[in-house]
Amino acid sequence: MIRRYGEAVRAGQRYKRRPGVYAVLLEGDQILTTFQSAPKPEFQLPGGGIDPGEHPIAALHREVMEETGWTIRIERRLGAFRRFCFMPDYDLWAEKVCSIYLARPVRPHGPPTEPGHRAVWLPAWEAHDLLGNAGDRAFLRHALTRMPGIIPAAPR
Repeated sequence: MIRRYGEAVRAGQRYKRRPGVYAVLLEGDQILTTFQSAPKPEFQLPGGGIDPGEHPIAALHREVMEETGWTIRIERRLGAFRRFCFMPDYDLWAEKVCSIYLARPVRPHGPPTEPGHRAVWLPAWEAHDLLGNAGDRAFLRHALTRMPGIIPAAPR
């Protein structure tokens, strides 16, 4: 069973399953996030939907490049969660099934190509408090509490 985060399932609402991949991009005690300006301004773990026929790892590399401009080195899969939400960009009620990976930023190749996204480095525990959804926060917390040399701060 995959843990659910976020808003409750709405009775009678049909949801389309949407698999996606996201990365906790740590470098020391800093994390590379993406800031999405619309439809609601928020910090996010970089990543997104897997296109039909696309391998999840290829999707993660593509999405991180589009949203941050960085190439990455994937270290390991941390797990998965799901959340039910409305995606205004797609006019879609979705059951997002989110696989989360721990990865390292390797090299910047330019600005993000995804409209409305900006790559932002943040102290990891500050990012924990700023990430826009509870699933992202839970997996960042999971990664940070297992990283040697990073002093866990008490999440608010």
